[in-house]
Amino acid sequence: MDTIKHGSVEYKKTEAGFFEQRGLKRYAGIWSLWALGVGAVISGDFFGWNFGMATGGFGGLLVATLIVTAMYLGLCFSIAEMTAALPHAGGAYSFARSSMGPWGGFITGMAENMEYVLTPAVIVVGIGSYLGAIFGTPAWAEPLWWLGCYALFVGLNIWGVEISFKFTVIITLVSLAILTVFFAGAIPLFDPALLFNIPAGESGSTFLPGGAKGILICMPFAIWFFLAIEQLPLAAEEASQPAKDLPKGIVMGISTLILFAFGVLFLNTGIGGGALAMGSAGEPLFDGFKVIFGEGIGSTLLAFFAVAGLVASFHAIIYAYGRQVFSLSRAGYFPEWLSLTHKKFKTPHVALISGAVLGYVVALVIKYMGAGSSVPVGAVLLNMAVFGAVISYCLQMASYLILKFKHGNIERPYVSPLGVVGAFVALIVAAVTLVSLFVVDPIYQKVVIGAAVWYLLGIAYFAFVGRKQLKLSPEEQFALSQEKAVSSSK
Repeated sequence: MDTIKHGSVEYKKTEAGFFEQRGLKRYAGIWSLWALGVGAVISGDFFGWNFGMATGGFGGLLVATLIVTAMYLGLCFSIAEMTAALPHAGGAYSFARSSMGPWGGFITGMAENMEYVLTPAVIVVGIGSYLGAIFGTPAWAEPLWWLGCYALFVGLNIWGVEISFKFTVIITLVSLAILTVFFAGAIPLFDPALLFNIPAGESGSTFLPGGAKGILICMPFAIWFFLAIEQLPLAAEEASQPAKDLPKGIVMGISTLILFAFGVLFLNTGIGGGALAMGSAGEPLFDGFKVIFGEGIGSTLLAFFAVAGLVASFHAIIYAYGRQVFSLSRAGYFPEWLSLTHKKFKTPHVALISGAVLGYVVALVIKYMGAGSSVPVGAVLLNMAVFGAVISYCLQMASYLILKFKHGNIERPYVSPLGVVGAFVALIVAAVTLVSLFVVDPIYQKVVIGAAVWYLLGIAYFAFVGRKQLKLSPEEQFALSQEKAVSSSK
């Protein structure tokens, strides 16, 4: 039989060698996984977090960051438990497939796909802004910086998993070292009054100039301090000991990121132009270095090294979308040709190139369609990426709760210390953030609605094509075995 029907979906028989042409190579240990998690996020300390301050002020962003930190602790501990139990390259899609069936798996995977394809586009805009400021290139040249970065780091990811992870470790350590140097230079100059130099506005408060609404507006930007740490489960089939090392890498990663996020929030805002300047700064860390070291060669050199933080995340999230597209296409949810791996390097080269083309085109469209707008391109892309992320978070936490209560037979080598409560808190915060994207800011409403259309088009593809083309990938085989186990226990 060439087709197996299962509810509303169909599994197609694979030809000989199908999965051999889609094999990955195990390499990563605990420190490589820690670096992948931290590296994927660390650009959030260099660029993007500050845009929320224009409306919410320092207080709004601080409160939002505290709330978001609670969400990410619940999220990270929950996915650490799930990835140890389901160590497949599908990550979030795999969790949702086992808990909510093929439709749940696709909807979760599509949301995560939007996050991981758009996040590198956000970061490359930041890289272009930094490099343009350092080298004095005109604004029209920024897309050329973007193109060069995509070509370089997609190529590096294709070259091989060993060199990719080694580069990730090095660039992550350099990024943290640069931030440490910045902290050391900023502490003597720190002025608490600069945190509140934004006019009070309608709220009458310099701490919360945007009031409660300002906190909601700041939520996506606070998320930028941590967004993409949840990508680590995608490395499950390239980790040496996934059940043991992935939970450790996730917990170590979120601990590192919390420390540096609050350091940046306070110290970068509390020097120079303060909160008033931070709300529109394209290169906030570069601006901070100029305050500390002056306008000379020294600060420019440090700012050049500061690009390392953006490069670390750009490189790591290119890795993430490559594996995410690979896993969904290997299972048939996306066109299967996207899952081919390089014969020599065993990396998903087709998925890597395809994701880069899509991200670059979206960035170009937003830049030129929004020409003359006061809203930065990076801020627009950031909100689109966060839209996909928070949907994914809601569905992953729902998956955790379903797996906890419905699939108690699954072996769990690691158990979240926050348990059901942590997952529920993360679910609520993610849901509130999702709603806020639609209601609090009229400028971003149009942007997020555009992202929602993209999401719905993906669902339409699955409804008419993808659901009839599924393959028995590792994620699908595990999910089907669990469905049988639950049915037999009734």
